[in-house]
Amino acid sequence: MKPTSVILADDHHLVRAGIRSLLESIDGVVVLADCGDGREALDLIEEHRPDVAVVDIGMPGLNGLEVARRASQVSSATRIIILSMYADPSYVRQALKAGVAGYLLKGAAVSELSLALAAVMQSETYLTPKVSQTVVEGFLRDGGDEGELADDLTERQREILQLIAEGRSTREMAEMLDVSVKTIETHRSRVMDRLGIRDVPGLVRFAIRAGLVSPDE
Repeated sequence: MKPTSVILADDHHLVRAGIRSLLESIDGVVVLADCGDGREALDLIEEHRPDVAVVDIGMPGLNGLEVARRASQVSSATRIIILSMYADPSYVRQALKAGVAGYLLKGAAVSELSLALAAVMQSETYLTPKVSQTVVEGFLRDGGDEGELADDLTERQREILQLIAEGRSTREMAEMLDVSVKTIETHRSRVMDRLGIRDVPGLVRFAIRAGLVSPDE
């Protein structure tokens, strides 16, 4: 049987090393590479086209949800499992909307990792048991929340919004994205217009509720 190939992305070095060790202990699983950055994760997915990418939800610069949204553009067959500390319904809903195949809490039992891999390789959606059924029902039932408004933004606008919420300066964002300061200012203005939010604290609160950044970042 062909082994299941995996890419791992988590910005906490010790956590990443521990999860990699667990993955490598599962029969039939091969870890092709790991990284601590969302952009590098996308590059690795495009380079290796793994069966599964296990991705932390809260990485700086480009979060796990955005990686999930973009992964299908570079490797349509790669299934995404999100790692998260949060069972909050808004995070789970946004992960499902982003097209993830699995949502696994970092506090889950070790055995859940192999269960999640097995499920997504069978084209099933795996949700950690602590994520209640009401989350799924709410996802299917609910209308326009912050997450849906975030979906209306372009990829670059969501990227700018995340960086703003992380406290990056306009110049830092311009250097990171290799664009001009004026371009960043234009994107920020359009995000504010689209969301109807006129101040940075409001953008930060929106980004947290939409699952673009974690509350403790």
